[in-house]
Amino acid sequence: MIDYGKILTGTITGVKWSGIRKFFDIANTMEGVISLGVGEPDFPTPWKIRNCAINTLQKGKTRYSSNWGLAPLRSEISHYLNRKYNISYSPESEILVTVGGSEAIDACLRVIVEPGDEIIIPQPSYVCYEPITQVCGGVPVIINTKAENDFKVTAAELKEKITEKTKALILPYPCNPTGAIMERKDLEELSEVLKDTNILVISDEIYSELTFGGATHVSPASIDSLYERTVVINGFSKAFSMTGWRLGFVCGPEPIISQITKLHQFAIMCAPTTSQYAAIEALKSCDEEVREMMEEYDIRRRIIVKGFNDLGLTCREPKGAFYAFPSIQSTGLTSEEFCEKLLYSKKVAIVPGTAFGDSGEGFVRASYCYSTEHINEALERIGEFLKEIK
Repeated sequence: MIDYGKILTGTITGVKWSGIRKFFDIANTMEGVISLGVGEPDFPTPWKIRNCAINTLQKGKTRYSSNWGLAPLRSEISHYLNRKYNISYSPESEILVTVGGSEAIDACLRVIVEPGDEIIIPQPSYVCYEPITQVCGGVPVIINTKAENDFKVTAAELKEKITEKTKALILPYPCNPTGAIMERKDLEELSEVLKDTNILVISDEIYSELTFGGATHVSPASIDSLYERTVVINGFSKAFSMTGWRLGFVCGPEPIISQITKLHQFAIMCAPTTSQYAAIEALKSCDEEVREMMEEYDIRRRIIVKGFNDLGLTCREPKGAFYAFPSIQSTGLTSEEFCEKLLYSKKVAIVPGTAFGDSGEGFVRASYCYSTEHINEALERIGEFLKEIK
């Protein structure tokens, strides 16, 4: 009988499964569950985008694109980044269209990481950075960001983690799960630490459109001293409510983007062309739809933050993405215990902070990309749960 344990690599079998999916899968087996667990917009993809896709299908535009992506899309991405974030990339050589931001993250790490290289990763943060680094043979070096710093990376924390083996710093802002953002002064302070190094910055900006409270997104690539060392990753899933379309992009210095494109050429070939045509329409004509979704998210954001604080679960104001990250330390339960007990007793699904790194202990993540009715019902059930466990 074949021994699969001798076939699979120890690297991949040693990687933990996503803590997000664990609770999502359990919730799917139960009836009557209110879920604040998954970071997926509840808005349908705007009709302009869907109609564009339908029209391209009717016209038979279903062939492969260039490995780099459709030229008109890369041109629109270049215009979009320039008008939104004041960063300039050549559509011909510095922009690659990918299968979601996820492919871009994976490919970027795979072209730079050699065995033993260190990748600095702030946590709590999205679940993929650490395991992909490990699968590439790299060593994740974790910065445990702190609530009192609004979960931002500080210059002092970064300086402490840099060694001669450091290859890159990941900046996952706006941040899933904390809602933290980095302001210009924060990035300028990091720039001072990095200025005499050969360290790359991988900036995951998938939530760049989702900033609140008067804040605006600042890309590290818009800081002159960081531009040449920054790779920007973004996509269409969150801002344009296009999760299932699986389309992202990566931008940066030509020597790096060309090698990512080489890997993409062999591993993927090209992103889905129907999605690419639809994305052109999204960038050209959907600013108003994005603004309307943003306004609704902001309403929900204020409801959920006030709701948690009113329940005695301290919740800092998230200034980006669409997640609240309240502290549950006052309950005496671990993050895992809190989420399990809440799910089974009140049928509310949220995610333990430890799914995003050990420093997430004592916190839980609740997504507010759900209706206000949905959120209010979840808060009511959580209130009942808190009374019962006192």
